[in-house]
Amino acid sequence: MTTRTDTALAAAAALLAATPSAFPALLGFDGFVDDIIDVVDKRHAHDRYDRLLTIPSFAGKIAAAAGQSSNMEMVIKQQKLGGNGPIMANAMAALGLPTTYVGTTGYPAPHPGFNEFARKATLLPLAQPAHTSALEFSDGKIMLGNRASLAEGTWDRILSHVGLESFRALCDTAALIGAVNWTMLPHLTPIWQHLLTDILPTLSKKPRLFFVDLADPEKRLPADLLAALSVLCEINLITPVVLGLNLSEALQVAAALELPCEPLPPLATLAATLRQALKLNTVVIHPRTGAAAATADEVAQFEGPFIQSPRISTGAGDHFNAGFVFSRLLGLSLPQALAAATATSGYYVRTALSPTLPALAEFLNHLPPPE
Repeated sequence: MTTRTDTALAAAAALLAATPSAFPALLGFDGFVDDIIDVVDKRHAHDRYDRLLTIPSFAGKIAAAAGQSSNMEMVIKQQKLGGNGPIMANAMAALGLPTTYVGTTGYPAPHPGFNEFARKATLLPLAQPAHTSALEFSDGKIMLGNRASLAEGTWDRILSHVGLESFRALCDTAALIGAVNWTMLPHLTPIWQHLLTDILPTLSKKPRLFFVDLADPEKRLPADLLAALSVLCEINLITPVVLGLNLSEALQVAAALELPCEPLPPLATLAATLRQALKLNTVVIHPRTGAAAATADEVAQFEGPFIQSPRISTGAGDHFNAGFVFSRLLGLSLPQALAAATATSGYYVRTALSPTLPALAEFLNHLPPPE
């Protein structure tokens, strides 16, 4: 029987033997500047305070303000690049993949929040970035977003700022095409449709993956979600589609498809059920404590290196996605890819840094047990 440790060690060995430069990645199309924030509970001095630790405690303070008013102090701990696409692309660049990013990262020049990213990847900007205030707690995070500029992430903007033939060449070179944050990008389904009709059928037959992260579709209409999933099913007939979901997103997709999920099935069963219903190449689900994935031929689950008090949580799922798709491009087995993905995320939440390939392999070689 293969143990968790055996799987992690095998994944580490495969990663160290990899040549990341052989796998160019093209991703888009969002872009945020993220403020990572503590909500103050009690302030003891100018430079010392207690933060609200949990979402219920924050909710309680908000509820107590009903009928009156409340002044809540927020401390910006860090300002960084944000958005599902930039965080995932930045993680892939850190692993060594030649990475091109098309999105709302600042126009005509990148926003200063993307300067470090621009030193590792090629940025092709479409518009100014959106903005997120990420309130972090020990049991999760609340993302408060101003997404107005994301409406400028359109197919026409890609054509005018990148060019059809240049964009087609980027897609043809790419081993991975990632189109993420469907929920926040109002024009992403039409972009997928243009990829389906105008780009993908014209590309060379080299192996490549098409990765999608819906990014919490609860705020979108079920009919819109079903239409988007339908386009992904058509894309999968041309290029294998990997759909990445957290647990909440997986249950929302299941509800839209009218699949029974009460009581909640085992994670691996849920992944297999969604993959079968959608007929996609791969469905991967990553709650905080581990992950499961399903293809037509294999179903796997892996217990990740969960930590109770992460240094950062915003972007953890995007790092998981980067580790997973890179591992699958390398040909790692499904369990090994889940190990690498949870380790990529686990390293990030402990250090607030995207791991390099040697750092990721070292982390896998001494993979912490879940807390």
